[in-house]
Amino acid sequence: MKALLDNLRPASSDPAPLSQRSNGYLPLEQYGALGDGRSVALSGIDGAIEWWCVPNMDSPPLFDRLLDSENGGVFSIEPDEPYTVERRYRDNSNVLETIFKTQHGRAKLTESLNSGHAGRLPWAELARRIDGLDGSVTFALMMRPGRRGDTVNPYHSKIGKHTVFHVDRVLGLLIQSDDIACEWSDEGITGSITVSTGDRRTVAIVAGADEPLVAPGIEQIDARIDIADQEWRDWCSTVSYDGRDRDAFLRSALALKLLLYSPSGAIAAAATTSLPEGIGGAKNWDYRYAWVRDAGYTIEAFLAANAEAEAKAAFTWLINQLRTHGARVCYTLNGKPVPVEQRWHMPGYRGSTPVITGNQATDQRQHGVYGDIFETASRFVGCGNILDSASAELLSHLADECADSWRMPDAGMWELEDEQHYTMSKISCWQALARAVELADGGQLPTTCRERWARERDRIYQWVEEHCWSEARQAFTMYPGSDKLDASVALAVRFGFDGHERLRATLTAIDRELGAGEFHYRYTGMDKEEGCFLACSFWMAEAWALLGERAEARARMERLKTGLAHGHGILAEMIDPKSRGFLGNMPQGLSHLAHIMAAAVLTDEADCEKKSPTQGVHQ
Repeated sequence: MKALLDNLRPASSDPAPLSQRSNGYLPLEQYGALGDGRSVALSGIDGAIEWWCVPNMDSPPLFDRLLDSENGGVFSIEPDEPYTVERRYRDNSNVLETIFKTQHGRAKLTESLNSGHAGRLPWAELARRIDGLDGSVTFALMMRPGRRGDTVNPYHSKIGKHTVFHVDRVLGLLIQSDDIACEWSDEGITGSITVSTGDRRTVAIVAGADEPLVAPGIEQIDARIDIADQEWRDWCSTVSYDGRDRDAFLRSALALKLLLYSPSGAIAAAATTSLPEGIGGAKNWDYRYAWVRDAGYTIEAFLAANAEAEAKAAFTWLINQLRTHGARVCYTLNGKPVPVEQRWHMPGYRGSTPVITGNQATDQRQHGVYGDIFETASRFVGCGNILDSASAELLSHLADECADSWRMPDAGMWELEDEQHYTMSKISCWQALARAVELADGGQLPTTCRERWARERDRIYQWVEEHCWSEARQAFTMYPGSDKLDASVALAVRFGFDGHERLRATLTAIDRELGAGEFHYRYTGMDKEEGCFLACSFWMAEAWALLGERAEARARMERLKTGLAHGHGILAEMIDPKSRGFLGNMPQGLSHLAHIMAAAVLTDEADCEKKSPTQGVHQ
């Protein structure tokens, strides 16, 4: 690597240390995310886009150097001499700006996955604009399509007046300003870009799969960078949040918006596959699909942000999948069963294998889906909306299914191979039936089975109280007979499951055993296998706030903000509490939505209970 990277300055913060590449890999926290409502690209701080699936988030990647530093696909625009960096998102936008400073000048790189005035474009358009600010800066350009673990061989050809590249079914164009000269080969494209003060150059990739390809002019593409920026700003203006740190709240809302697959309304759990939960470990998964759990929580977060259109689209998608496929754990973004896992022959991020596509969780038994579905329906109705008769009938059948099956063991929230009677799964079943009773009482569901649901709700409560509470641990344990603790039990406070004293004691035990500074591991023993799970720490802050400890909750949120400040506002799944390096797939929807829900509870409004209701507390 030619450059010496010295500093990163996120928006509104002081310069922070920036690590160089390690064996060709950047730290995950040094990526920003771009999106267009269909796919997400990850752009490194040194000007290298190293992850982009075309045309959809769950399509095979066009660029994949994130998982193969030597041979992976990349689209790089980097100064050809040592430099320092400042980077930020534009305010209220997912358009990303990076300022490179060399010995001879400064230049700004502006990046966008473009949209138009009417919303998402019917093709993928990745635009990169370079503005000369001072002096003169020369950039080396390289665009190399990935080989997907040597399963495809890219090549280029001439079609009419255009030179195009082919990667399996993907057809693409590199379009650039007239004064950028490029050399083509089957392996990719190289070129050089020099800008002086006041100069502007733009380069873009337009691509699609099995579809005719539009070839817009570079002026149109350049203009759409600012159109896309304005579309993001317009959307942010509709987000209602008047609590502390609105900028951070909006950044998480914008990250969730990136994960909303607009053609269907599905919400991806994350935009990547196979980023490790521990460096060198084998816990690498494909999260580019829609989990019922994540979709449900994200819908709640959109409702908390007053993003009703997104919440309605996602809820409709969720109901349609449940009607078609039943209560499965996850689906593809187009609403099909997730394919089985397949391994690619790639070295993986920093040597962490396997690299996989597909996910085995789709066929697991997870009782948590019932609670997620009914909590989502309850929040949707709680905002003044109405369930149609077909959705009401579907939910009634699911409530009956939950009432019948709650006594069975399952894989739990964490999708474990060891099926147990997980405490959080039982609480989720209680949650589902409690919300079903409330919806029936409100006229949203048929009341035919209302009394049966209420009786089963109470049986679940008594079962958890009898079997899952440990006097020795002074906490609800992970499952009966275990002394393990599970940080997800913090969500029971939001769900309104139990009286405050046992929940306070459980939270205290979780802090003591699973806490690592401001962060938390998922459950007992995970400190030896993986990083801290970011959502858990936000759940803990939210839980303490709902228990009346608002000052404590605010202090936790401030510590989390400080502990995550070295990133760009894009959160991964986990963090190493010692090195502060991000771990796991990103942007991770669960991390961002947990931040939003905690922040919503901590608004300064007197009626904060409306933001995160605790109706249904079992008396």
